[in-house]
Amino acid sequence: MSDKRLRYGFTPQEQRISALPSTIMGILILIFIVSSGIGTWRSDNTDLVLLMEIGTIGTIYLIAFNFFFIPSSTLESVLGLINAIASVTGLCLLTYALPAEADIYLGVLFITLIITSALISGRRASYALLFFTLLFTTMIRQDYFAAVSDFAVRIGIAVIAAVVIETILRLRKQSRDHIHRLEIIADFSRAITSSLETKQVINLLSAAFRNSIEADAFFVGMREGNEMRLELLYDDGEFYENQRVKLEGSLSGWVLDNQKSLFLPDLRKEVHLSHVRLALAGRHKNSLSWMGVPMRGQNVDGLIAISSYHPNAFDHADLELLTVLAQHAAQTIDNTYHHAQVEYQSRIDSLTNVFNHGYFLKLLESQIETAGKEREPLSVIMLDIDYFKQYNDTYGHLAGDEILRNLCNIIKGHLKRTDAVGRWGGEEFVISLPGANGVQAQQVAERVRASMLKLCVQNHEQIAIPVPTISQGIAVYPLEADKTMRLIDLADKRLYVAKERGRNQIEPEESYWEKNLQVE
Repeated sequence: MSDKRLRYGFTPQEQRISALPSTIMGILILIFIVSSGIGTWRSDNTDLVLLMEIGTIGTIYLIAFNFFFIPSSTLESVLGLINAIASVTGLCLLTYALPAEADIYLGVLFITLIITSALISGRRASYALLFFTLLFTTMIRQDYFAAVSDFAVRIGIAVIAAVVIETILRLRKQSRDHIHRLEIIADFSRAITSSLETKQVINLLSAAFRNSIEADAFFVGMREGNEMRLELLYDDGEFYENQRVKLEGSLSGWVLDNQKSLFLPDLRKEVHLSHVRLALAGRHKNSLSWMGVPMRGQNVDGLIAISSYHPNAFDHADLELLTVLAQHAAQTIDNTYHHAQVEYQSRIDSLTNVFNHGYFLKLLESQIETAGKEREPLSVIMLDIDYFKQYNDTYGHLAGDEILRNLCNIIKGHLKRTDAVGRWGGEEFVISLPGANGVQAQQVAERVRASMLKLCVQNHEQIAIPVPTISQGIAVYPLEADKTMRLIDLADKRLYVAKERGRNQIEPEESYWEKNLQVE
């Protein structure tokens, strides 16, 4: 929120504009009271000099208060106190200067000043103005035992003043809440425009919820088959990760299936929704208020939901805010998915679905840097299909492409999550094995070689055709090379040694690693 905002939620300029009508009305009433006092109550020993002085000073004060005091941020902390003291003082002096017949006009002026106070000062200063004005004016009139009708008039004015204060404060609160919601939406929209990751959007949603809606729990979920994966789950002060819930029979499932918002202000009452049963996620507490809105996009099928352990905790304004946030989030998450797909495609070889040469080289450099910091080995396997050109010439390029795809699937089937495989060029591939020494790399290479020998491939006529063999070369960081390109170059040289030894070979042989195991 802008640093120019007052603690009541509005800028000084907004405060001045809102108080201007009541200020003008107060000036007009004050002028009327003074002129009436001079013309009507002259015979009642009215102190005309005092009355004119009060009227002049009061008018000057109201003008100065509206045009100078309210716009001044330096007076923010004492603005209500200044106005209350000035208003009580002025009303008491007018009460002293005028006869009791003028009290009805003083009452109207009093209500006008109460309106101004409620608009710019808040509840505490306004009720202070109400209490002390009634107290001191009653003491001035010395009508402690006044007629019941006069007492009732004073009580009536006090009640009207209290109603005016509460009405204005509630309207101002609604305005502040509406402004705050607009600010939340604007801030969220600005923040997510540069978001390229789904996780970042979810985190921004979490911040928006906590800043805008008082909820005990909220979650963002994505449909995955018959389940919902919770991208974010906050419940009673704690965040939960990797949560999944069944959609069947749930409120979330109803929202996703019907693509409609659902607002349940009091879950103590029976929920009349077909095939819905209430389920818990997070802490084992019963939610008594629940709202959910769908979050739908080209690549998004999810929802946002908030809940409270108290009934009637939310209103339709909260539902509207949640709906707008969901719309913005769905569009942005769609963009993040699209960006992720583009990013993924830029890293992947389109035929074999493994990393391309450029990206794999960057990844390998990063893995070697990490291995150096953690003082762990990293093995690289260079792999090439034997006589692949002749194979393409004999069985066609479609059969050759099928071999490339099958080989990559075989390689990926023998790798861990931290391992990687990339296409180095043509029929040559490179495998990185972080944390693996030479013996472990030898075992991976042997499994890939053996699996390749078992592969069955058919041509377009569904006739079985032979499968080519593969040759592989292994090098280990930092035992044999301490730089990325030196490591690859060594593995590549050993690959050609394997070919020279007759192909379908792995270089070095297993005995080499057994001799050098202690060195590693």
